Amino acid sequence: MTDFQDIADRVEIEALRGEFSDAAMMRDRARLASLFTPDGALRMPNIPAELVGREEIRVVGERLQSQWDFFVQTTHPGTIQLDGDTATGRAYIQELARTLDRRQGLNYAVYHDRYQRTAEGWKFAERVYEVRYLDTSPLAGSAPRAAQGSVADPEDATASPAPTASFAEPASAERLERAASALRANGFAAEILDDAAAARARIKDLIPEGASVFTGASETLRLSGIDEDINAGGRYDAIRPRVLAIDRATGADEIRRLAASPDFVVNSVAAVTETGSLVLASGSGSQIPANAGGAAHAVWIVGAQKLVPDLSTALRRVEEHALPLESARAQAVYGMPSAVNRLLILNAEPRPGRGTVLLLREAIGY
Repeated sequence: MTDFQDIADRVEIEALRGEFSDAAMMRDRARLASLFTPDGALRMPNIPAELVGREEIRVVGERLQSQWDFFVQTTHPGTIQLDGDTATGRAYIQELARTLDRRQGLNYAVYHDRYQRTAEGWKFAERVYEVRYLDTSPLAGSAPRAAQGSVADPEDATASPAPTASFAEPASAERLERAASALRANGFAAEILDDAAAARARIKDLIPEGASVFTGASETLRLSGIDEDINAGGRYDAIRPRVLAIDRATGADEIRRLAASPDFVVNSVAAVTETGSLVLASGSGSQIPANAGGAAHAVWIVGAQKLVPDLSTALRRVEEHALPLESARAQAVYGMPSAVNRLLILNAEPRPGRGTVLLLREAIGY
């Protein structure tokens, strides 16, 4: 190999590393995945995540980045050792990041790389991400939002927030299909049904007679008749009536155990994203354990107006739309307003067959 070829290879590998950071910063996961060999691997034990193959690198990367409020990555040159059509090296990384659930920090890290010469040029055969320093102190800055009337990147859903009025309008058939596909890719079963009556009938197919069922406090369940079917119909071992019959002062532990691990939990959500995530909010937190994984099975019935583009918009929907309506209901029923004291975000379902999302074409609940 000539000296010129050696120089050319080093320049191309350095460009490859720069392209990686640019694709990450521009949220272009398809381009980032294309920088790897078909069986290339991206391993990030600190997250943790271990992604093998271009499709997994793209899909999981999109799910991870949907959780960002902002993310900044700077790559500094490191070493490169050439060995014919393969090479190894290190790149040094500085990152600033904050997620939508307010995890944040500054870190310095190292990418331990293996490279492979291909017909398309040099590609990553493997990148292993090692954090060397992490500071989780609150970050003073924020991600700037596009001013009204400015030209924003159409791919950046956080740049031009949807008007609050859209939180009550049913999503289009195309958006519902996109959300259903994303949910399935994330491990949920997802069905699109015409209306609440169809969901009411479908529940009887999904839940066997005699199963223990806990229903969340949900206007969707109340308005659809599903709450009454489960808790007063006699077909199931209904947990909510049993919980309500227990003295809260002396039976708190029994209430907690009953609500946390039924055979089925049936609930709605505050928002579902087109990227395949579910967002549930709670004042007391009593329904969170079963939805998060305590129940053996979960069924969520979701009105079409609850579909939003991403997690950033989902959190806005919780605070700006669902909370005021729930607070008004709680004030009337309990004499006190509600609050978002617990927030559950389900980005994927790791247990196949556990979670089913029934997306309705009509708006119901809030």
